[in-house]
Formats: sequence, structure tokens, C-alpha cells
Amino acid sequence: ETISIDENKKAFVSEELCVGCGICVKKCPFEAIDIITLPEELEYPTHRYGPNSFVLYGMPAPVQGKVTGVLGANGIGKSTSVKILSGQLTPNLGIFEEQVQWDSILKKYAGTELFDYLQLLSKGGVKVSVKPQAIDIIPKVFTGVVRDLLKTTDERGVLSRYIEQLSLTTILDQEIKFLSGGELQRVALTAALAREADFYFLDEITPFLDIHQRMAAADVIRELAELKPIILIEHDIAILDMLADTVHIAYGKPAVFGIITQPKGVRVGINQYLEGFLVEENVRIRDYPVTFEINVHDKEVKKHHLMSIPVMSKKFDRFSLQINGGEIRAGEVIGVVGANGIGKTTFAQLLAGAEKPDTGEITETVRVSYKPQYIKAESSDSVEFTLRQITTSFDSSRYQHDIIEPLSLSTILQSPLNTLSGGELQRVSIAVCLSRDADLYILDEPSAHLDVEQRMKLTKIFRQQVDGKETAVLIIDHDIYLVDFISERLLVFEGTPGVEGRAT
Repeated sequence: ETISIDENKKAFVSEELCVGCGICVKKCPFEAIDIITLPEELEYPTHRYGPNSFVLYGMPAPVQGKVTGVLGANGIGKSTSVKILSGQLTPNLGIFEEQVQWDSILKKYAGTELFDYLQLLSKGGVKVSVKPQAIDIIPKVFTGVVRDLLKTTDERGVLSRYIEQLSLTTILDQEIKFLSGGELQRVALTAALAREADFYFLDEITPFLDIHQRMAAADVIRELAELKPIILIEHDIAILDMLADTVHIAYGKPAVFGIITQPKGVRVGINQYLEGFLVEENVRIRDYPVTFEINVHDKEVKKHHLMSIPVMSKKFDRFSLQINGGEIRAGEVIGVVGANGIGKTTFAQLLAGAEKPDTGEITETVRVSYKPQYIKAESSDSVEFTLRQITTSFDSSRYQHDIIEPLSLSTILQSPLNTLSGGELQRVSIAVCLSRDADLYILDEPSAHLDVEQRMKLTKIFRQQVDGKETAVLIIDHDIYLVDFISERLLVFEGTPGVEGRAT
């Protein structure tokens, strides 16, 4: 009776009858069942999506005149909490069989920091501005040039200043669909901050931004925070440390449950998160600490030629790129760095054959596997089905050890691609790229939307991909630590963003 088949012919686990014996967890061939025993004080959820579905406990509290940070792994409810606080989702207190009324919700939060805010939200008295995590949806809902989009958001009369501070002048007349990831990120941030709102919610501002743009974005946010409360969800610890006044730690098990702590001091919260132990809650969220190591590359190892990068050029209506040529060696990881809008992605597309150069030609036959900057997930195919379509090694112990386990894909193998979060989709796209038989693997912004722990794992995955093999990896990324730690050589792009770029 504990496990039955519902009217939709899907297995249903009765949580009232379950005694937590763990037999079903071991018997399920898809590893689709988790049994979690939670502390008694977490008996009352904030929101639950359905029976046997993800459940969230706690929410961050907006504070007037401050930036409230939220730090945690992917898939444990950070974006869900923003949807609730922005009015996109009404918290159901774990009661999904019927509509929960606001009176019940307010009674639950009486006497807490969130009560006044939720009371205003229930009456429709809160105007919020949200910068979403998935900025790639913007070209799907808006067609036209950047200038026209931003004009519709200038409710505070600060647009011209933000355009200058975030270096958007050169792309104002470009069509939205042709923007790079960094350009689109800055446009989305500008649009959110230029609106007149009572509260601002920013879901990951640093993906695709170079270090200079991250600092400029931080300055703009800090300036606004003096006037209005801001909640910032971010994986870049340095930016969070610089911007936030307090931080909530989000922990739990991805796709199963998530807990958001009470606010902590920024330094204290970040250090506890990296250590993996929350002192006030007396909870260990990770079996090991996240440490930042110094990698010393072995300069004595000689690596032989894999392919030549010819002298090439490519010209668009508003941008031109010049590649001076070079060499890629087998067994090495090359970092590609430079400002946004300076041609790094175009260079990757030239090597992958997605774009043709105007001058120059790649004459060597090299198999290339390319992970683009933008990841599209319109298919309803499961993650496992997608990977099996690409590789015949899926069931091998080596594939499980080298790809599935370090990318933490086991829990989402049966999930449809179009239901994945940004971080989950990023990990799947990395797995897809590395699963192909290729000589050269090119990954454009692989760290975007990944938390600090997952970024550390990436360094080992990329190293395993080339060690002792006739392959090479090109990493295009703005995470300086990731690039410095994993790369033996750098390809540096210079020039004027949005106008011309040169690879040296």
C-alpha cells in the first residue's frame, strides 16, 4: 500500500505510510527515489510543487537599504524563493491539494521579518523588478534593437547613466538576437535596474561578464541599494562578498528539498558555506570543504602538434575579427580570455565550422566538439536518452566515473531537458560535448550558472579529458580562477568590444 500506481499510471509513494526502510531506494533501477528524514522544526514547508516533489523551507527576507545575498548549490530552491517574493508564485505551505489562502500564509509568518512584506504582496501593493536567470529567453519575447527595448524600461530617468556605466553605447543599435551572452546580461541588468520598483530581485548577474563588467555592475547595484532593498542570488563569491550586507545559505538535496537559513554576516556565511558546516544550525551540508589550490603547470613536458590555427579574418556589419594564427598541442588545455563582444565566441565558431572565415582556411582534418555559449533546451527527451544518442559508452564504469558522477547527473537522468534549471542544463551540455568522439573540445562559458563546488569539479573533468590522450580542450570563460588553474597556455583577445577584436 505504501507504493501504488496513480490514475496517471505513475508510481506514488505514500509519505504517511512510509517508515523509511530504504528498500525502494535500493530497488528502484533509475535511482529516482530519495528518502530524507528532516529535523522536526522543518515540519512546515514554505512551498511544495506536488506529491513526492521538491519542497522548500524558508525564504530570504528583503531589508530596506541593503543587499541581501543568497548563496548555495543549484537546484535547491533559490530561484523558487525569488518567484514567491516577486509575486510570480504563491507559497502553498506544502498544501498542494487545494488553493491556500493568503490569511493562512500570513498567520504562518506572523512575527517574522517577512510578515510585513508578504502582507503588502498579498494586497498587490508591491511592485517588483526581476532580472531572471535565463536571459536567453529575452530574444524570444522581444524583437528589435537594444535602444528600443531599454527605452521601455526607463521609469527612473537613469537609463543614459546606466548605459554609460555598463558600456552599452556601442550596441544600442544592434538587434537583440545578435547580442553575445555578456552583452545580453548587461542589457537585462540595465532593464531591471532602470524600472521603478519597491524591491529588486537579481538572479545571477555575473554569468558571461568579464571582470571589468562585473565590477561596473556591482557599482550600479550598490548605488541603488542605498535607496531600495535588493535580493541577489549569485555564485561568484568575490562579487557576493563585495556587494551583500547579509547572506542566506541555501542547502539541501537538489531536486528533493531545499532549506534557506536565517541571515548571516557575509564573511561568516561564505566561510561556513565553503567549510561545509553551518555553525548556528549545527548542520553539515557537505562532507568536505571547498578549497582553492594553486596549480603549478609542468613546463618540462613537451607535447606534440595537434592542429594549426591559420591566420583568419571575419567581418560582420558592425564587427571585425582578426586571428593571427597559432598551434594547439595534444594533451593540453588552453584558456581563451578577453572582454565581452571581442570575438571569442566567433573564434570558437570558426574552429568548429559553424562560421566560415572571410580569409584563411583550416586545412587540417580535426574532429571538433563544441559547447556553445547559449544552451537551448526545447526537447522533452530525458537526459539519459540524450546522452545515449551521443555515446555508446554510457553504461561503462569509466563513463559513469568520468562524466556522470563528477557532473552530478545521476539524479536528473530521467528529467526532460526542457524542465532543467540553468545549472542543470549547463552540466548536461558539458556532458554532451565531452561525450562525443573528438580531437578538440571547445567549451564556451562552461562555468556559467554553476556553483563554486561544481566549478572545482570542472577542472578535474577537463584534465581527465586530455591526460594521456591525443586530444585538447579550449576553455572560453571569465572565471579567472578556473582558467588559471586548468590552463597551460592562454589565447588573449584584445581590441574594442563590439567593434573589432584581435587574437594574439
